[in-house]
Amino acid sequence: MIEDDTVKLLRECDAGARMGIDSIGDVLPYVTDGRLRDMLSECRAGHEVLKAEIGRRLTDLHDDGKSPGAVARSMSWMKTGVKLAMNDSDRTVADLMTDGCNMGVKSLSRYLNQYRAADPECKDVTHRLIDLEAQLSTDMRPYL
Repeated sequence: MIEDDTVKLLRECDAGARMGIDSIGDVLPYVTDGRLRDMLSECRAGHEVLKAEIGRRLTDLHDDGKSPGAVARSMSWMKTGVKLAMNDSDRTVADLMTDGCNMGVKSLSRYLNQYRAADPECKDVTHRLIDLEAQLSTDMRPYL
């Protein structure tokens, strides 16, 4: 049971980290403020570090991980495209990032509660990913 919950939680973290990397990549071309660009780039780098760690853990458990769901990714891409087409300001980018981070924190917290038997190291990775997304959400507030 512990290994099963560990793999399931790591898969969700993998999907969440990938979604964060992709979403930040989608909005970076629209950012005009240098400080905002730096914050987003730094957060993306943090997601990439965690994604690599998650990938190693999944490989050790003989699992390929999980990509973000096609529907979720498509909906995110469409929402981003429509909002930025209507208003490509830094405020719109911050709004999109805040929504995405809040959804990530909510989802990962739910999975952390759902897969309670996951090993402590896996839970630690999940908490670090949650903290990264929560911090970005906070960092976006001056741009809203």
